[in-house]
Amino acid sequence: MIVITRNGETTVYTGWRAWLIVAAVSVTAALGIVIVAFLLLGIAITIAALLVFVVPLAILLAVVASWMQSHRPT
Repeated sequence: MIVITRNGETTVYTGWRAWLIVAAVSVTAALGIVIVAFLLLGIAITIAALLVFVVPLAILLAVVASWMQSHRPT
């Protein structure tokens, strides 16, 4: 049984209508959770890829630049 009160008016849903409403709300909530989970997973994979590839590349470039400056002709 689902009881909804709006503007002082009470509506009661029972039986198959109540089950249908509960099923629709449950599917919508589950879909929302799945979308948020995939979004967070995508963000996590992106950050991990940046840490794995970009950070070592930046360190390598800094070392090479430092080496090039120390061997600069005077």
